[in-house]
Amino acid sequence: MSDAELTSPSRRRTVLKLALVALASGALALTIATKPLTAPLPNTLRMADMTWVEVRSAVAQGYTRVIVPSGGIEQNGAHMILAKHDHIVSFAAERIASELGRTLIAPVVSYVPEGRYAPPEGNLRFPGTIGVPDEVYAGMLEGIARSLKLAGFKTICLIADHGGSARPQAEVAARLTREWASDGVKVISVDDYYGAAGEEQNKLLIAAGETLKTIGQHAGITDTSELMAIHPQGVDLSRLAQLAFPREPTGADGDARRATAERGRALIALKVDAAARQIRAMSPGM
Repeated sequence: MSDAELTSPSRRRTVLKLALVALASGALALTIATKPLTAPLPNTLRMADMTWVEVRSAVAQGYTRVIVPSGGIEQNGAHMILAKHDHIVSFAAERIASELGRTLIAPVVSYVPEGRYAPPEGNLRFPGTIGVPDEVYAGMLEGIARSLKLAGFKTICLIADHGGSARPQAEVAARLTREWASDGVKVISVDDYYGAAGEEQNKLLIAAGETLKTIGQHAGITDTSELMAIHPQGVDLSRLAQLAFPREPTGADGDARRATAERGRALIALKVDAAARQIRAMSPGM
């Protein structure tokens, strides 16, 4: 090709077009590379089943409230599995989140306070129970809450299905709410889920002919009915027949033989309603 052809007007126009195309392609590539990743809302409220991009997108679309459920791994008599609390609070958390709307659910905290180790007290007297000190449990809740704040959540709801978790949970919620007041972040200890709902559960069962003795305080009618309603494979009432005259403590009280799945559904509904009411009252702007 001659020098004249290389410098001809048509050749210069061709070179200019190629340069503009290359420049536009580079700009497009840069735009794509710097554009934030996005994702549609997934068909789940459980953060553990989402990607980080889905969590970020959910928060950006107003899902700024999150539930942190606490269960427990402890003995529940000879007729129920150790993970009773985990199953119940996991199920209840999903119901609560669905009722509230724009609320996600963190994974269940399984390890909770169970009392003294030496000598062992309470449920720790029975094999299988796993307990942590109050301060360790409180530290876990604090770390979880701080992580969720970093993700953009504004209302963090702590819900415990185990009585021994109530005090440290309430202390963490109060302390972090004070610390984060200027950031507009609130941590709620949803005490009505266990406290107020527990009173209503007893009233319901007493109205149905039970007594506080038959209801029991641990692994009795209430606990057993709830697990039968949502995880029936975790209950085997036939084992109670072998315990008519037990030679050692069974780890349960009350009369679990009177438990039913129908009762369990009604009892869990009381927990869900009480928790949802308290959360709404304490986060009116949502």
